[in-house]
Amino acid sequence: MNRKTFIAALGCALLATSLLGCGGSNKLQTITLTSGANGGFFNLQGIGGTLQLKATGNYSNSKTHDLTNVVTYTIIVDPVNNVDAFANLLLSPPQTITLSNTGLLTAVDPATCTWIDMEPDSTKDPSWLLSGDYMITATFQGITSQPIFVGVASSGGNADNIFVNPNLINNNPKGLCGPTS
Repeated sequence: MNRKTFIAALGCALLATSLLGCGGSNKLQTITLTSGANGGFFNLQGIGGTLQLKATGNYSNSKTHDLTNVVTYTIIVDPVNNVDAFANLLLSPPQTITLSNTGLLTAVDPATCTWIDMEPDSTKDPSWLLSGDYMITATFQGITSQPIFVGVASSGGNADNIFVNPNLINNNPKGLCGPTS
């Protein structure tokens, strides 16, 4: 083995050891999936609107590492909350919402609204209810994050949605879709 090859191999071994740790002292325990937007509240607004996810690895030595660009993301329609404000089943990605391998969510056509204003009085502030959402997880080294749930507000809301509550007439009376902050 020549000297350059030996030094390169030694450097790779040292790098792997520093990233993975020695023995079991630096084992990945959990992955936390978040977004910089509003803490635990996730809403994708407008066609072309984006939301950057962040995956943080939590290790047994109490250290954390940014895994955003190395995890594998999975996005599905939430099996429980799976309709839009018009009572249509949400479309599977990459329709309506896309997710890049770096954790960037983008709202795309066809537009949708997954929010319902439960306040029937148009003179009052909206009282938003999420009617549907997308469930996203991140996986690395056999560990999967907790799911996060993302609503989409890329179209106007349904002014006459009686699907969620037949007693409500003129739901989303202003045609809005979801909270703006």
